[in-house]
Amino acid sequence: MTPYRPPFIRLFDRVNLPEGLLLLILAVVVGATTGLAAVLFIKLIMVIERLTFGSLGSLLPFLGDFVYLIVPIIGGLLVGPLILLAKEAKGQGIPEVMQSLVLRGGRIRPRVAVVKVLASALCIGTGGSAGREGPIIQVGSALGSAVGQILRLSDERMRNLVACGAAAGIAANFNAPMAGVAFAIEVLMCSLQMRTFGNVVIAAVSASVVSRGFLGDSLAFRVPAYTMNDPLELILYLLLGLVAALVGIVFIRTLNFAENFFDNWQAPFLLKPAVGGLLLGVIGLIFMQLPGLSFPARAMVAGPELTTPIPHLYGTGFAYIEAAIQGQTVLWLLLLLLVIKPIATACTLGSGNSGGIFAPSLFIGAMLGGAMGHLFGQWWPTMAISPGAFALVGMAAVFSAIARSPLTAMLIVFEMSNDYEMILPLMAAVVTASALAGWLHPESIYTLKLASRGVRLVDGRDMDIMQGVKVREVMRRRPVTIHSDASLPELMALFQETNLLGFPVVGDGNRLAGIITLQDIHRAQSAPDFDLRRLRVADLAVSEPITVFPDEPIWVAIQKMSPRDLARLPVVSRDDARSLVGVISRSDILRAYDVGIVRKQRGQIVEQQVDLRKPSEHVYSELVLGPEDSCRKSTVSQLSLPETITLVSIKRGGQTLIPRGGTRLMEGDVITVYGRHQDIDTIHDILNSCHLPESHA
Repeated sequence: MTPYRPPFIRLFDRVNLPEGLLLLILAVVVGATTGLAAVLFIKLIMVIERLTFGSLGSLLPFLGDFVYLIVPIIGGLLVGPLILLAKEAKGQGIPEVMQSLVLRGGRIRPRVAVVKVLASALCIGTGGSAGREGPIIQVGSALGSAVGQILRLSDERMRNLVACGAAAGIAANFNAPMAGVAFAIEVLMCSLQMRTFGNVVIAAVSASVVSRGFLGDSLAFRVPAYTMNDPLELILYLLLGLVAALVGIVFIRTLNFAENFFDNWQAPFLLKPAVGGLLLGVIGLIFMQLPGLSFPARAMVAGPELTTPIPHLYGTGFAYIEAAIQGQTVLWLLLLLLVIKPIATACTLGSGNSGGIFAPSLFIGAMLGGAMGHLFGQWWPTMAISPGAFALVGMAAVFSAIARSPLTAMLIVFEMSNDYEMILPLMAAVVTASALAGWLHPESIYTLKLASRGVRLVDGRDMDIMQGVKVREVMRRRPVTIHSDASLPELMALFQETNLLGFPVVGDGNRLAGIITLQDIHRAQSAPDFDLRRLRVADLAVSEPITVFPDEPIWVAIQKMSPRDLARLPVVSRDDARSLVGVISRSDILRAYDVGIVRKQRGQIVEQQVDLRKPSEHVYSELVLGPEDSCRKSTVSQLSLPETITLVSIKRGGQTLIPRGGTRLMEGDVITVYGRHQDIDTIHDILNSCHLPESHA
């Protein structure tokens, strides 16, 4: 049966648009749609803030400051059920986008976009310490993926549309199209290809135009005109970069600790976001009791009868970031927020709430920079140091340390502030922070989460996949070779016949003597004594080539190729370094990566198929039969299992048994059952209720 193809897909097939034009049109569509989604998302957050902080205090005046405790809990209770509809919407979202690009060809479920918008708006609107950019990036990526899947584009083009959506999300959220392009290339694509670069730029511009049409053309922050008063200040900015690296690492580990704690906590997921909201609410309630707090106008939410201040650590914190940039802050509060903001963010996102880490990292950086600016000003009063300038640079430095994306960090702060005078301190601090953080903590805040799932990215590829495929699985076992005594005309004829650019050179007995490439010929032709008829292959070949063994992983071959950008390696026997057994090239490595992805996805696909068949109220559970269980030595037919529970499998001595009526249970068996939550919780009682014959007792 031929699968149904919508009319617009058939139209695209018939029109046969020129190469690149289709993707350009789709980039505009994805960018504009993402820009519109960003506008709706921002407006939705504002509405939720007014309905909670603005109205709840007026409707229930007896709550007083306890509104700061109750509202985050309400938000967590509402977010929990939404996340169950699309688990990819949990947390910051960007690692899920990266994983889809690496392992699934850019395929993201369309429902993720809807769930992410609603869950993140509820989280941030009710005080969750998270940013808007992560959700919008995931929404834009999901839109790009959906367009690619509907039109049945190739994986490469779908990845390009995902990157377009991510760039559009940054551009629309921060009014920063250049930073959006840099983020897509630096973090998601990990490479710059001109045929895809233009599409990403067009998508970012489209999103920025749409967002400006609805939200205006104002900058994210109003920044005074700062300049360096003394060249020696550059040393202080370098010191800021070093400290920012340490603060960024602490933030990464704090968030990772919270995620692991909540993931390992044996509690219903529906309640975990609410528990995170409770912890955040306690911090916020205590914070609001501090004396001498001041709230910028942007941090006030108007209700029916009053204006409610939002704690600085709630939401995106943009209002207090701006206050820090303008130098309207005090040292003790900057230091306090530098400590509690990472904790608040960890409680929010670690518990399963939805939001981004972009804004929290900018907030932490502004607090760090502002505090260090105050301290530097007290220690060296003659230098006329501006704490606001250090807050501005600190934003980029901490984000660079956390995300390992220095170019994005520099551009985002530059575009949000439109302050070119600070570009030198910005570059110095950002590069320093990124380099030191990468040396002390190789994983970024995005790749650390992927690494915990067994996905370790290097240059945009999963290193574990490259470790899992051996050279012998993809190498060419019968490579085209040439004898070392062959003449150069014979070699040139072989180049022309095979269209290959290099060959292993062999001697008598098919022994490896070297390797020769077309580049070696071109290099020799520039010599004044070059004689095509006199020279032999052995005269120009590399006599001691870099080789690889067939039992080594593909990753070793990549590491050997990279320093000199080699295109192929001879494969030799481990018992004899001159015994040629094959050749591996770049195209073989690309094929190996596809093989590895298929292997890694095999188990995931089976698991997803099972998940699609089972209702959400049903779960799998495993238990081990101990000496105290009365059902040991009974047969499966003697178990009093209700109709809502199914005995799936029995693991015994390293083997998996399919249970039959006559299968007898034994002590130490690992039993897998499937059923409803409430019945699974009582499975031990059910299994121990079986009545065995006297001979089996």
